[in-house]
Amino acid sequence: MPQVQSPSRTTHCDSAGDHAALYHHETPRSNVSAFLLKGDTLSQSTPASRLVGHWFDEKQQIPERLLERAKACLLDALGCGLFGYTQPWGEIMAAEAFADGSSGRCTVLGARDTVAPAQAALCNGTSIHGFELDDLLPASIIHPGTVIIPAALAMSEASNASGAALLRSIVAGYESMARLSLAIGMEPSHRGFHKTAVVGPVAAAIACSVAAGLTPQQAMWTAGLACSTSSGIKAFAAGSGGGMVKRMHGGHAAESGVRTSRLAARGFTGPSAAIDGRFGLLEVFAGESAEPHHLTEGLGEQWALDGLWVKVYPICGWIQGVAQLLTQLRAGAPLPLDRVEKVVVGTSAFAVRNNANASPTDTMEAQYSIPYCAAVALTGDPAEPREYGEASFRDPERLALARRVTLEVDPESEAVYPARFGSSVELHLRNGEVRKGATLDPHGTAADPCSADELVAKFRRLAGESAPFVDSDAVVSAVSRLQRLESVRELTALLR
Repeated sequence: MPQVQSPSRTTHCDSAGDHAALYHHETPRSNVSAFLLKGDTLSQSTPASRLVGHWFDEKQQIPERLLERAKACLLDALGCGLFGYTQPWGEIMAAEAFADGSSGRCTVLGARDTVAPAQAALCNGTSIHGFELDDLLPASIIHPGTVIIPAALAMSEASNASGAALLRSIVAGYESMARLSLAIGMEPSHRGFHKTAVVGPVAAAIACSVAAGLTPQQAMWTAGLACSTSSGIKAFAAGSGGGMVKRMHGGHAAESGVRTSRLAARGFTGPSAAIDGRFGLLEVFAGESAEPHHLTEGLGEQWALDGLWVKVYPICGWIQGVAQLLTQLRAGAPLPLDRVEKVVVGTSAFAVRNNANASPTDTMEAQYSIPYCAAVALTGDPAEPREYGEASFRDPERLALARRVTLEVDPESEAVYPARFGSSVELHLRNGEVRKGATLDPHGTAADPCSADELVAKFRRLAGESAPFVDSDAVVSAVSRLQRLESVRELTALLR
């Protein structure tokens, strides 16, 4: 991927200064810390300890292509965050952080004022996930950018880390989050847990430990502490009104990663077996269906970032293909409503069960409704966020079209789910014409990735609509040079 990709913001993060002694292996150690550190080595080897320890092994090199993708992730997340800040949930979260009197110099995307690092991570994670535009990893069904980017960015600002350290922490966070999600498996999701919120705090903790230069033992404490903050249920997808809570899941996870890493740096210890031990994360959430081998299988050889999906439309991941296909099938201009007889959408059984609501009552439900998104794709611009606002999802004519959309399980899409989010569509017109299309890999996925120019254009569009005070060209340039920046603050200063 070309070097032009991904920004971040800069500020300092502690009222008492940068607290350099708290990071980069200069941590003041209490007697209990010195006793438990055992020379800063991990006392026992488990899959979880090997996953955490991997990022502190100087022999492990991250391929250059992944560092470039980390830049792309950063740029994409920053654009999403700047836009998300302008939404009610982004504004409310930031207002609460400022009202708390949080003292610090960490950037809140979209705002001029600064806060402490954990508060910045909470605000920015909420904003990045604020309009269903952030990236995802389909195989593990998680949104890594909304968790890892705000956590790593805040910790990098707090510790005055280099751009290279930030990039390494992003790679570590994405990889760890994907592996934790795969190890937990699908059972928790089927029972109603939101996996981004469950594994996100732990992955954010690992990313923050890398960004801050903690020791391997401190990183294990951090992960152990973060396991006790794992939470998040999918009541937002139950069809009774989604509210704003899903927007907060990424922010809460990022906040937890920052908070626990800062505590561990001060000597606050956590259970070393909290991920894969007795009563640990895997056992509690997944039980016998847990697959701990995913924590280390192919570690250092197989990379989650190679399967990253950058969203084109501000809607649920498994509706992206539906919107794409119907936009193509309408052949140009939006179709008049009276030309459409019906639409048949084929997708996974999970999507048929959970995304069939044809009468959304809020923006979240609109973004998760296959019938409504299909109606938008035929009659409007599915890439335009305003199409999912109240004025649009309450339009009686559009809702009437949504009710003419039927869902069925598509065998081919079901066979590849969840590794791929396939879909098929049949567009039946009133003149008898039937147009058909299918895809297993919507645009933006690893099989059909967005180009570097598309990623930059997405950032510029989102930043331009929401933060005209931000010099988009300067941010893009700074991200392209991130490895050479001595301090992340050189980048984040451009975002305020």
